[in-house]
Amino acid sequence: MTTPVTGKLYGVGLGPGDPELLTLAAVRAIAEADVIAYHSARHGRSIARSIAAGHLREDHIEERLMYPLTVETTDHPGGYRGALDDFYEEAAARLAAHLDAGRTVAVLAEGDPLFYGSYQHMHKRLADRYDTTVIPGVTSVSAAAARLGEPLCEAEEVLTIIPGTLPEDELAARLAGTDSAVVMKLGRTFPTVRRALERAGRLEDARYVERAFMAGERTERLDEVDPSTVPYFSVAVLPSRIDRENPVRETGEVTVVGTGPAGAPWLTPESRGALVNADVLVGYTTYLDRVPVLRPGQIRHGSDNKVESERAEFALDLARRGHRVAVVSGGDPGVFAMATAVLEVACEPEYADVPVRVLPGVTAANAAAAAAGAPLGHDYATISLSDRLKPWEVIAARLRAAAEADLVLALYNPGSRSRTHQVAAARDLLLEVRSPDTPVVVARDVGGPEQSVRVLTLKTLDPSEVDMRTLLLVGSSQTRAVERGDGRTIAWTPRRYG
Repeated sequence: MTTPVTGKLYGVGLGPGDPELLTLAAVRAIAEADVIAYHSARHGRSIARSIAAGHLREDHIEERLMYPLTVETTDHPGGYRGALDDFYEEAAARLAAHLDAGRTVAVLAEGDPLFYGSYQHMHKRLADRYDTTVIPGVTSVSAAAARLGEPLCEAEEVLTIIPGTLPEDELAARLAGTDSAVVMKLGRTFPTVRRALERAGRLEDARYVERAFMAGERTERLDEVDPSTVPYFSVAVLPSRIDRENPVRETGEVTVVGTGPAGAPWLTPESRGALVNADVLVGYTTYLDRVPVLRPGQIRHGSDNKVESERAEFALDLARRGHRVAVVSGGDPGVFAMATAVLEVACEPEYADVPVRVLPGVTAANAAAAAAGAPLGHDYATISLSDRLKPWEVIAARLRAAAEADLVLALYNPGSRSRTHQVAAARDLLLEVRSPDTPVVVARDVGGPEQSVRVLTLKTLDPSEVDMRTLLLVGSSQTRAVERGDGRTIAWTPRRYG
């Protein structure tokens, strides 16, 4: 039995609009095709066809794949998505009939076929059944950068491509946390995108490109664009910031940024955005080293961990002189960290006009609790065992009060080279109130390369195994430690108090 010979499918990228940007491969595929297919709106006109028009022949069979709707309003029982799915199935069936008849089919696509393109829906339905070649095209992203004449990204910068149809909060978070970006699909989404850029602190960097390499193209600063004039075929661009000078403002600002317990993976988008946008990073050297290289041109000032007030004053002085300063803190800056030191100095009269923001971070207690299970599932108290800034008698009184109240305890700063007695003293005090079998989580270097999280009991807690990189979670009378089937012991505190 002879196997039927089927035709070949091409997905042909045409570039952003100028026929001169067609590749040789695209021209060759169009020439080889028996059938030329292209998508169009209900008015029947097709940008893809207009780009390739100079290479179409009279003997080409043309298949116009006309969308049944252009807005998300339909009486289709499956809604907008259901109506589109039915359209794609019908369009794929029409192309399959040509392929089964042995004809070569070229599906035209503006830009690149697999980059936000209509062709991809044909590809997913046909490529597994027919010989298929996808010919890449110049994307609107590359076209916009070329028209702006500015690099998109350089060196270690990260480029993020975002659809403008995302919710404003999501847009702001993604824009704040990247080096360079292109926002697609503007049109009616433009006001939302503009607000998101402003919230992310990136509006002054943003550029607008409309119809790049097409008739009526336009480029300008995005903050100068009239929203009523913005078509769908436009993009917002945040170009590379390498080689850009940090502007000196009349008054800068200080943002205290929580980096979480171990650096980059724990940064929130808001914190990453503040670090990206800062002219100067200030912090304890160990915490500064956790911050990834965000962009060239930033200045870093590291210092010892015992000069918090001096560090805060230095940051505020820089801000008063017009710099945007990020004070880097480990964990959450408001939990035994830099926020208090900065705000204390910021309340002095000479710094009263310097804006100060505090951004939250994942706390060491939360990170340790998550690694161990859920020991902080009910009421808990957070206490530092360091007696450098408060006397041990105060610490002991608070430990006893929290223990007698049957609170889970998160114990920070348990010990160091110069402080060796606190853990043993705290354990002995707690044993006067708590059962010896009370679960204790010993969490060291959570999120770091030497992470160790163990669940043991209060009576077996060995102070010699505890250092400054360790956090202790002491359970209440309700906390449970259970060995799971994988051999791991987890700790959790019920939300319902027995």
